[in-house]
Amino acid sequence: MLNLEKIKSSDLWYTIGLITTDGNLSKDGRHINLTSKDRSLLVSVRKALLLKNKIGRKARSNEQDKKYSVLQIGDKKFYNFLLNIGLTQRKSLTLGKLSIPNFYFPDFLRGVIDGDGNIHTWMHTSNRNIQWALRIFSGSRGFIFWLKQKIENYFSTNGKIYKSKRTGSKNPLYIIKFGKLATKIILKQTYYKDCLALNRKLKNVEKCL
Repeated sequence: MLNLEKIKSSDLWYTIGLITTDGNLSKDGRHINLTSKDRSLLVSVRKALLLKNKIGRKARSNEQDKKYSVLQIGDKKFYNFLLNIGLTQRKSLTLGKLSIPNFYFPDFLRGVIDGDGNIHTWMHTSNRNIQWALRIFSGSRGFIFWLKQKIENYFSTNGKIYKSKRTGSKNPLYIIKFGKLATKIILKQTYYKDCLALNRKLKNVEKCL
């Protein structure tokens, strides 16, 4: 059970961002599962949430190799809190607008980026300059349009939404993309000193900035 009075609010809202992208709410109305390829991230989250839960292993439904780590949180009060801010059990296609405090939106967004974001870099073919872009992926149209508007309003930037077909799925994938300048503005305010974050994403941020 989470002791919300002792947990740093920034760490809590970062974790909620991760749950929004890489987590799920169990049908039992009590358990929240957070999955990641990076076990060290879940170790850091567990420490930040002051938990001692065991981190397990799992495989995808069509695979046998258990290459994903899972942190399970059993807390009915926290589960209901997540429902109240807009999370759902079958959220991959149904997720929409969430109630996120404006002050902690950068922490929430950092969790979303660490979960389903991509800090992309390439070399411009004509001027040979390094280019950067921030991309966030989701199968939920409602969520991606809400998130784009929220990011633009908070950071005074502009992004674009693209729709892509997914192999083996009739449902499209939605992508928010921000250009080089917008990416730097967003990342500078989102990945700050000593913040809880995925280490490999943090290294990309440092290179970008």
